[in-house]
Amino acid sequence: MEIAISIILGCCALGAGICMGIGAVGPGIGEGNAVSKACEAIGRQPESKGSVTSTMIMGCAIAETTGIYSLVVAILLIFVAPGMFVELLKSAL
Repeated sequence: MEIAISIILGCCALGAGICMGIGAVGPGIGEGNAVSKACEAIGRQPESKGSVTSTMIMGCAIAETTGIYSLVVAILLIFVAPGMFVELLKSAL
């Protein structure tokens, strides 16, 4: 029984780590690419700075939601899921 609980806790921690590892890389790459292209666009046409900047900020905010969703899933895996799985294991035995 204690080994099964340890496996449940370890798998939940591993899942949370994988979730944040993958979920944090995507928005970082996407936002970096967006800022890079926005700087290039402003460098080519400085008069369009306002529209490029506002569009870039909106895009970065939308891209960041992926990282926030993965953070929420990781928090659930750390704090909520182990208790649910342990109770399920105890009720099965």
